[in-house]
Amino acid sequence: MREQAVAIPARRKLPMAGRSDLLATLVVIIVIVAVMQVVSGYVPDYILPTPVSVLHATIELLTQDKIQVLVTLGRLAVAVLFSMVAGIIVGAAMGTIGVLRPFLRAIIVIDTGIPALSWMLVAVFWFHDAEVRIFFILTVILLPFFALSIYDGIQALPRDLLDLVESFRPSRWQVLRYLVIPHIVPYVFLTLKAVIGYAIRMVVFSELVASATGIGSRMSLAQSTFRIDLVFAWTFLLVLLNLALQAGVTLLEKRALKWRPAVEVR
Repeated sequence: MREQAVAIPARRKLPMAGRSDLLATLVVIIVIVAVMQVVSGYVPDYILPTPVSVLHATIELLTQDKIQVLVTLGRLAVAVLFSMVAGIIVGAAMGTIGVLRPFLRAIIVIDTGIPALSWMLVAVFWFHDAEVRIFFILTVILLPFFALSIYDGIQALPRDLLDLVESFRPSRWQVLRYLVIPHIVPYVFLTLKAVIGYAIRMVVFSELVASATGIGSRMSLAQSTFRIDLVFAWTFLLVLLNLALQAGVTLLEKRALKWRPAVEVR
């Protein structure tokens, strides 16, 4: 009887690059904590607190100000998701509708030249509600990143592949569905990973200027009451938040693009 070969799937392991990144992150954190511990012994507490006091402050804010973290996360999620969807639509229109391209591109380029502080001050004058202010600020700042990325992705479509698809006389929707959308998905994830850290900084800055709730306002309160340990604790939490969101987006990207083979440059 002829034996049949059975393929046994290999165990999934963390890629070498992923393990190296994780190890490097841990090493950097340990070095920062060690430097804080050494330097804090030579300067007053109001200049640089010890890692232990920062840990105690972190536990304090997690038990007393959890709602503020959720408020900031909610604002961040709503603004980033809306900016991503709107940016994809604007970028796709720029890349596929020749009549609108120069006008939309001009608007986006002008928007990118306006400082974030200007948008914050304008939002304070224009809107009374703090939620609307923060949503407006984050949207006008983040939307151009997605729009320009999607536009560049469409411009990078291989011409021979486009000619091949058009030889079947597809409709515009079929071109978008079978060619354009699969091609721009990596650009969406690339932009999302690039703007997460920037979006976190902007939402905290916006809360500092235009709101009385959220992490930004609590950091301002800690500064006014000379609680530098709380300032470091909030900063520590924001770093953890950024790392967690980056890891989540990377995992989602791997699942969405699992059909694409990974390439490592040797």
